Amino acid sequence: MKNLLPLLLSVLLLYSCATKEETPDSLPVKVAKAYGIENFDQVNSIAYTWNVQRDSVNVLSRDWKWNIKERTVYYSGPDTTYTYSLDADSLPPADAGFVNDKYWLMMPFQLAWDTGYTFDSKENVSTPIKGTNSTQLTIAYAPGESKSPGMGYTPGDAYDLYLDENNKILEWTFRRGNGDTGRTWTWENEQQFGPITLALDHMGQDGNRFIWFTNVKVD
Repeated sequence: MKNLLPLLLSVLLLYSCATKEETPDSLPVKVAKAYGIENFDQVNSIAYTWNVQRDSVNVLSRDWKWNIKERTVYYSGPDTTYTYSLDADSLPPADAGFVNDKYWLMMPFQLAWDTGYTFDSKENVSTPIKGTNSTQLTIAYAPGESKSPGMGYTPGDAYDLYLDENNKILEWTFRRGNGDTGRTWTWENEQQFGPITLALDHMGQDGNRFIWFTNVKVD
């Protein structure tokens, strides 16, 4: 029996390795990996300014610093500045803005972090704005209460992500409440920040920049 025990342990180890290798990544995980999710444990904090073109003249900007290890968020907006803990019993109003802005910058990583969605995909789909051939990945969040685990503040919404051959996002369409129609923006100006990649510019169907990020710093 003593002689059989090492052999049995070796067989179990080989089986567990084979099982892991035989389990392919889902498409959402492949997208997250394309932007460096496997290196995210090297990131201590991410700071950035989120900008949106509200009309032809006015731009709204918000500054954020997400201290990942400490689980705190620094916020500076037009009227106030403060830091809050993500573990607090009651989160401040700015947290909804933090979640929204983080999706615009880090949606590829949300695909690995979030749990409350289903997905489907189609090959050889033309992107809505530029007409580029792509793989369409549809992410549909389940309905539920606001700030439901793994679903953010607006559960029930859907996103159509249009991917290139490297599983990078070319364009995305946001469909509120998983409706039949939505609005589309591009994902452009990819840059490497330490161990991860981020897309900084989102252009609208009119060709104008709608949301963009400045002052990005990853430590």
